[in-house]
Amino acid sequence: MTDASPTAAVLIIGDEVLSGRTQDTNLNTIARFLTALGIDLIEARTVGDRTEQIVGNLNALRDSHDYVFTTGGIGPTHDDITADAVAKAFGAALPEHPDAVAILEKRYGPGEFNAARRRMARIPEGGTLIANPVTDAPGFQIGNVFVMAGVPKIMTAMLEDVAPRLRTGAVVLSRTVRVSGVGEGAIADILTAAAKAEREVSFGSYPFGHGSAGEVGTNLVLRGRDEAKVEAAVEALLADLAGAGVVAKQV
Repeated sequence: MTDASPTAAVLIIGDEVLSGRTQDTNLNTIARFLTALGIDLIEARTVGDRTEQIVGNLNALRDSHDYVFTTGGIGPTHDDITADAVAKAFGAALPEHPDAVAILEKRYGPGEFNAARRRMARIPEGGTLIANPVTDAPGFQIGNVFVMAGVPKIMTAMLEDVAPRLRTGAVVLSRTVRVSGVGEGAIADILTAAAKAEREVSFGSYPFGHGSAGEVGTNLVLRGRDEAKVEAAVEALLADLAGAGVVAKQV
């Protein structure tokens, strides 16, 4: 990658997410985590517990982004196939990692560290462990791929060990202009002109209040890495809106 700011992708793994039985919150957590580090989350995909599907998507993502984060499928049951799929994607063996074995042996009492739980000690050859301060069973990193648990509390805790391994970029700044009394269609031309005038700032439009008895309006969100350009774009947008008789303010 040649961009100043690293790019990332997320691969969410699990039939339970696709079926609707489990609501994914990990993507939002990872997105916020990466934004704070100045890493651009470019893409997110969700796949089921199917080896070839995981392998194909993982290889595509790791070839096109600086970092890939996977969530789900690293537990002790038969459908926890993420480690197998990641090993296949990298063409790596999948032995038990001695440090992972030691961690899990300490976690479980005599006779409790059974064959199912030993599956969680399998790490693709060349991989390094990601600490799990919640339940001890580790995730792992191999190449530019970080393999983490699907349980949100565990995944979030794992990010603490991941953060120091990442190359950071300039943090994206965000400013919001609140437009009152009109919908986004009424200001679309003004927003389009503003976006064309400043290419290094992104402009988003998020309407609110439609279909309710409350206030109708639009939040315009400006984002960029150059603070001076973001602030200048906000001032220019406010002036353009005022010139068109539109009530707006920065919030």
